[in-house]
Amino acid sequence: MRHDGDVRVENTELEDVLLFTPEPFRDGRGLFTRTFDAQIFDDAVARRACSGRPVRAADFVQDSQSRSVRGVIRGMHCRSGDGEAKLVRCARGAIYDVLVDVRRTSTTFGRKQAFRLDDVSFSHLFVPPGFLHGFQAITDCDVCYRIDRGHDPTEDLAVAYDDPSLRIEWPLPVSAVSPRDASAGSWEALLRCL
Repeated sequence: MRHDGDVRVENTELEDVLLFTPEPFRDGRGLFTRTFDAQIFDDAVARRACSGRPVRAADFVQDSQSRSVRGVIRGMHCRSGDGEAKLVRCARGAIYDVLVDVRRTSTTFGRKQAFRLDDVSFSHLFVPPGFLHGFQAITDCDVCYRIDRGHDPTEDLAVAYDDPSLRIEWPLPVSAVSPRDASAGSWEALLRCL
């Protein structure tokens, strides 16, 4: 763990995945917090020898936001080709965020890790290219994504959120999934595509 100004940067159990947690300034009016700092991001990534495609703050080209009701699952998604790096944070509410490493050359290939992201800790997760990503809304929530490539639907890949090979233990009963997520393929099918 390292403190960069008012942002704590932590390694995770998954190779190249970082958790950034700002330390808000609080007073009688409420709080103020940093949600992104390009220099802190670049310094943190540069200190680590990334096993995949390097990502710099200037590479982020799109910000997106989703709104979900409690119990919704979105995922498990990834991109083919050069993959997709993203910074994920929960701007309102709380989510159970899950990553699975699909990079065959990674020391953590096939491993998963879950994170709680919420509007209390303000943590945001750096997801490098080559990871399945999905989340369940623990509360009604808004999730923000900063992405390093424009969306190309022809590169979309997905694995069923309830695939028995992944053994993800979602914290709540599932209230809804998209038709795409409901018909997503298996872990074994994804491995044949990579």
